[in-house]
Amino acid sequence: MHKMTTCTAPVLVVGAGPTGIAAALTLARNNVPVRIIEKELQHRRGQRGPGIQPRTFEVFHFLHVPEIHERATPFPPLQEHNRGSLEPLNTFSMVEYTEPTPAIPYYNAKFMGQPTLEAIVREHLAKLGCTVELGTQLISFTQDEKCVRAKVVRHRDDDGEKVEEDIEAAYLIGADGARGMIRKQVGLTFLGTTREHEFMVVGDIRLDAKGLDRDHWHAFGQASQDVITLRPTDELGKNGWQIIMTSRITDLEGLIHDSKAFVKCINDFIGLGDDIKVKEVMWASEFRPNMRMVNKLGVGRIFVAGGIDSHVLHFYPAHQCFPPRSDAAHVHSPVGGQGMNSSVQDAFNLAWKIALVYKGFSPASLLDTYTAERLPVIAEMLGYTTEMHKLIFDESDAGRAPRLTADDNGNSKNVESSLKRGMRRGKNMYMLGVNYRTSPIVIDDSGVPAVQNAYREIQEGTLRAGDRAPDAPGLISHHIPCGSQSAVLLPSGMAGRTRMFDLFASTHHTVIIFTPALVVPFVQSVLATLQQVVPKEIVRRVVVLPGPPSEPDGHVESRTSSEEDQLINVEVLVDQVGHAYRGYTVEEQETKVVVVRPDGVVGAAVHGVTGLVQYFEGVFGKKGGMLATEDAVQI
Repeated sequence: MHKMTTCTAPVLVVGAGPTGIAAALTLARNNVPVRIIEKELQHRRGQRGPGIQPRTFEVFHFLHVPEIHERATPFPPLQEHNRGSLEPLNTFSMVEYTEPTPAIPYYNAKFMGQPTLEAIVREHLAKLGCTVELGTQLISFTQDEKCVRAKVVRHRDDDGEKVEEDIEAAYLIGADGARGMIRKQVGLTFLGTTREHEFMVVGDIRLDAKGLDRDHWHAFGQASQDVITLRPTDELGKNGWQIIMTSRITDLEGLIHDSKAFVKCINDFIGLGDDIKVKEVMWASEFRPNMRMVNKLGVGRIFVAGGIDSHVLHFYPAHQCFPPRSDAAHVHSPVGGQGMNSSVQDAFNLAWKIALVYKGFSPASLLDTYTAERLPVIAEMLGYTTEMHKLIFDESDAGRAPRLTADDNGNSKNVESSLKRGMRRGKNMYMLGVNYRTSPIVIDDSGVPAVQNAYREIQEGTLRAGDRAPDAPGLISHHIPCGSQSAVLLPSGMAGRTRMFDLFASTHHTVIIFTPALVVPFVQSVLATLQQVVPKEIVRRVVVLPGPPSEPDGHVESRTSSEEDQLINVEVLVDQVGHAYRGYTVEEQETKVVVVRPDGVVGAAVHGVTGLVQYFEGVFGKKGGMLATEDAVQI
């Protein structure tokens, strides 16, 4: 793999679900030509996995897609009922609201159906000149050290004919589902288990329900018998609901293919008689929970990404018949709301690395770190979601409803229902603590050994290389005159005030130099090193001074002309209220360099240029980030 030559053909993304469109958008933001194909003739329906975790909101922030967070809706409280009764047995929040902090601006999960999310991202893709090629199916592919050669069949709109096309691609990203051909053809294993004794149905319906409020996510029935949950969502209309059904006594398999029987079963599970009227079944899917993952995420120029619950059969209105959608790298229980989020984060991790290699800035060996970083995360995520699934579905006692029992002293105490125990989420499910501390390319000179714990809860006040980089608002631009020029070049719209998250993007690394004064030997050595080891167009240089400054030039000393030259194109910011110094664990008089990768992860946290050089050599190679022309063969 490491002897790959440079290929100028587009990157081919197969599958236009959340995984595929996130990968395509990241590549397009980096000015990498990309084609994204989808075998279906229409964009897919179905709310599917609608939970969006805080870390995924951060990813979309770095991709400049603010509408995802703006339009997503908060989690409603979950309310449990006996079948046939609107009287609540128990009402609880799946996730307690957490007040955002300066370091964590997106601290709460929200809901957004996948059709809405995908449509928003496609709009951004279209602005960059990339559109999803519907009705285009991958038939076969081969690869060598130069490129991938793929054969696709395209459904022509004008006459419905199918036309074959041969595509040459620099890389192939498979987001074509667990049943897709890419994973199988490159020989990746898919180890794990299928819960053969369990069967679930999910769907989108329009429902008129007398007395059923839209302020709660409702659950009817008992885990030992029949259970249905109804989540209100205005994305489907003012009477729209997403349903999930499971049963230990009713055979649900194949039910969705008989619309009358399906509607009758929904009514029976709720048990409210004529007070419930199903007006329309918009989409439905049935599946057995799978817990599986690949052994690695790529071979040569071909990669797989994404994971969600494994839907094996689908029903739509008669004029729409779509096959299943799951993703290519991992499948798991829908409990926990991690699937779509893991998919987007897989894609983001992979795509910024492909962009650097594609443009000749990094060696192909950088792509090996996709597997090295993401596979431990996926493995731990599967463990957590499987345990949550068991809390709900592996109960041996009779019933799901909360009940009273006696403690050792004979006093009554409430026992939580299995649904509540399984649906309540720990903060590790927010994915803010997902980390790559053991990655071969992150550098941390703290001297503390990295311990494998890729799915931990976030701990504010601690920061290691491999962690998500925290936000920090209240950064004030500091104008430093250098003769007739300014040392500070602010991006448009910054208006003298910014936040750390607005400095990050998928298109560049951000080098943050924390220093008590602007001109000290440490700052000069860091800037000189950056000039030597990394191309300036893909690294943003930022000096952060402690604040507030008592004088406008309080952090400035006299400078030589060579020092002034180094300060050109460096952004100088003052941490007015201390959020950056606290979030990045820097003492006021300390000097420290933090390198933030294009995916918003701390790549290096060091106190000298040795660690800085080590990090950039790991990412860009030992040739200063530019591959020698004799090593690149254009085709």
